Amino acid sequence: SYTSYRGPGLEKGLMMLDDIKSKYGFKLTTDIHESFQASAVAEVADIIQIPALLCRQTDLIIAAAQSHKTVNIKKGQFLSGEDMKFVIEKARHGGAVQVWATERGNSFGYNNNVVDFRNIPIMKRYADAVIMDCTHSVQTPNTSGGLSGGDPDYIGSMALAAKAFYADGYFFEVHPEPDNASSDSKCSLKLDHLKPVLDKILC
Repeated sequence: SYTSYRGPGLEKGLMMLDDIKSKYGFKLTTDIHESFQASAVAEVADIIQIPALLCRQTDLIIAAAQSHKTVNIKKGQFLSGEDMKFVIEKARHGGAVQVWATERGNSFGYNNNVVDFRNIPIMKRYADAVIMDCTHSVQTPNTSGGLSGGDPDYIGSMALAAKAFYADGYFFEVHPEPDNASSDSKCSLKLDHLKPVLDKILC
């Protein structure tokens, strides 16, 4: 929907991320959506992320790669794990230090994502690391009046299944009150549910 929240904008968003990094020393990742954003984001972020729906945009991937940061590319809902070979090759050609790939499910028909966990070992053939996006994988696109819905009860199970397939890392959208989140509210993990999930996958 045109009215969906899109964030605070590039300049303010980078100021907020830089503040977090300065205070806590965290390594940071954030998306870019247009090629011109790569150089500015690289000044703050340690990992530049390419959204799933933009994963075939050559100029965007090359711009991210030329930042000399790790590039994390989310696998499009329309691609197989094997197809990601060519996407990853674009980033390597652009000079990326490291290239990660993220599994987040595939769309079969409308309004649902289905995860083929074989994509994790398949993408390991080409990427330096494969990450499991445990929250967007339970997303049900455009099912809430122009917004995406989701089934957050399955987030923990997604993480455990990915562990069985030797994922290198896990991505979670987390919020203390998901119903009040500005975006992805229906597929976010509640903050106090995060530790039990982490205890299971890190043991």
